[in-house]
Amino acid sequence: MGPPEPRRRFEALYLTHYPAVATYVTRRTTSPDDAADVISETFTTAWRRIDDIPSGDEARWWLYGTARRILANHHRAESRREALGLRLRAELAVWAESRPEQAPDVAREAFARLSEPDRELLSLVGWEGLGIAEIAKVVGASRGAVRLRLHRARKRLAAALAQADLDLTPYGPRAVALAKERQ
Repeated sequence: MGPPEPRRRFEALYLTHYPAVATYVTRRTTSPDDAADVISETFTTAWRRIDDIPSGDEARWWLYGTARRILANHHRAESRREALGLRLRAELAVWAESRPEQAPDVAREAFARLSEPDRELLSLVGWEGLGIAEIAKVVGASRGAVRLRLHRARKRLAAALAQADLDLTPYGPRAVALAKERQ
């Protein structure tokens, strides 16, 4: 007993029209990876819609039409990615220009000297913008424990920055107060 009819039809369609579809797609893409993606999606669509595909040479035109729509979607997605990349680069350039000029390396070094748990807590607050409740879920601890650990991590960072003889006022009054509390 052979394979079911849709499978046999798809295999025949694939073997017959793959070279033509591959050539069509390859001429319209700039990289082999993009071509492989579009060809794969074209034949995946053909498999899903095997009953909608006409027979004979009409099948090739149907596959070309499908590949054409997939290529259009691919090009639109590529354009969106490029636009997003440009926007992110512009935002990062603005961010880089607005960073405090005062000893960023000293601050990075002080941060790097902290323990991994301290760096993780401070990163979750500063970089990820999480609050105590969210951090408690992330690290699997109670809110009270997170609050205490975070307070201690902030104090250790402030002390490390103060030891570096860094002016803490650009980092805010809380950093200054934490450093004084540690002394």
